[in-house]
Amino acid sequence: MLNFPRKAVPFGDYALRALAVIGLALPLSAHAQSGNSEVTFHKDIEPILQRSCQNCHRPEGVAPMSLVTYDEVVPWAGLIEYRTHLRDRAGAMPPWYAEKDVGIQSYKQDPSLTDEELEKVASWARGGVPKGNIADAPEPLDFGSGAVWTAGEPDLIIRTEDIFVAGGAPDWWGDIPSVPTGLTEDRYVKSVEIREINDVDTSAAGGTVGARNIVHHMIWSTQVFNEDGTSDGQQVSWPVHEIARNPDIFDEDSGRLLRANSYLVSNSVHLHSTGVDTTGHLEIGFRFHPRGYEPKYPPAFIGLGNGVDISITGNKDQQELHAYAVLHQPTKIVTFEPHLHAPGERMCLEAIWGYTVETLSCVGYDHNWVRGYTFENDSAPLLPEGTVLHIVGYMNNTDSNPNVPDARNWQGSGNRSVTNMFIDLGMRVALTEDQFYEEMTNRRQKLGLGPNDHQIGCPLCLAPLVAPVELTDEEKETMSEAMINYLTLTEEEKQRSGLTGSNIMVSQSEAN
Repeated sequence: MLNFPRKAVPFGDYALRALAVIGLALPLSAHAQSGNSEVTFHKDIEPILQRSCQNCHRPEGVAPMSLVTYDEVVPWAGLIEYRTHLRDRAGAMPPWYAEKDVGIQSYKQDPSLTDEELEKVASWARGGVPKGNIADAPEPLDFGSGAVWTAGEPDLIIRTEDIFVAGGAPDWWGDIPSVPTGLTEDRYVKSVEIREINDVDTSAAGGTVGARNIVHHMIWSTQVFNEDGTSDGQQVSWPVHEIARNPDIFDEDSGRLLRANSYLVSNSVHLHSTGVDTTGHLEIGFRFHPRGYEPKYPPAFIGLGNGVDISITGNKDQQELHAYAVLHQPTKIVTFEPHLHAPGERMCLEAIWGYTVETLSCVGYDHNWVRGYTFENDSAPLLPEGTVLHIVGYMNNTDSNPNVPDARNWQGSGNRSVTNMFIDLGMRVALTEDQFYEEMTNRRQKLGLGPNDHQIGCPLCLAPLVAPVELTDEEKETMSEAMINYLTLTEEEKQRSGLTGSNIMVSQSEAN
């Protein structure tokens, strides 16, 4: 067990802050102002809470209050309205910050509320919090006991050794003992999820998520060791664990290898105090692909960000940071994961190809909740070689940002939360040219796209529909099957697009 000495420091009181905002009023939409008496707890609000809140807000959950029964929810109705209506800003609940008016809108495990659901919450909170008919209630969820695996029950769980951090201990960086996976065969992983199990006294600890966990972040890998204790040099890297991180879901065709007889290794762990003496450990849950699975695509490791020469002026809002990276092979973007520090409020991801500049995603940022945004399979950006990825970070170093300890200070780069990072830690996979053509063809046909449709993040998906060609036999001999299939429209596609022989262009060689 690792031990860190006590050093007294004050901590915040969540209950006082919560009570301070319960009375805040928000303007209602015309629909909500009409006083819709049909909105009740059991019929309308309880299903929302089950889907988007109760994973954490339940007995033995990690949240500071349970939101399972009517009697538990009613005292928090005003706060629920306020926090849900923050939408994509820091402090919003559920903690999901993808902006709904720009970029791709299809993500896996998206718990956010729709506009209609937000109106129901507001109408219910201000309309007397009617309970409604118990017959309208959904079946209660069975969470069992303890923390929940949000990506599903793991096939393998690895537990780190216990760590003790005293109530006032300073922050600490270092390594922790390696632990064996116990795996006796190679397996490919479809998702990985990490949760902290600790004995923190939630009534005495601070109110933020960070104040309820001792592990701020962990950079880790899995390695196989030789008989002499040295690594065999074939380590497998995994996504960085950070406080309140959601599960990491790998591309279905790019499972990550967990090798037989490997160990979990980390020489970069950041521990911090909860404000009270706390003992805890991490549990790493792996979900496997079936035996015999083989990945089609390798991961693409692309450095996108700046952690070296950041300069954030004191007492200034709307400061921007920019970073670029060029894709050297066709690439599928699997996730967008903004990583900023305390003054960070928002990050956007753009793809620049030729004269096309598209915003793929913009998300708010809350330093208390680390989120990765995994695109749905049919929405993941498919980008050609030569595309320029561009991220923009929006920084607020003023007193209006509660994460900033002293807005008067200039801030530079560094590892601590009071210094800065600016990185997109998202996952990508590399494609060959033929795989790129195949992915675009499959998506075009599966979604039934026509020439007037638009696929954000796939600038070439619709090219054969917009400028169709008839390939000659000579040209086909010089092309791969994947490229021919990409350029050749099916009869269904021709009919859907209103194409006939008279309005399909002949190829360039035939025209000559």
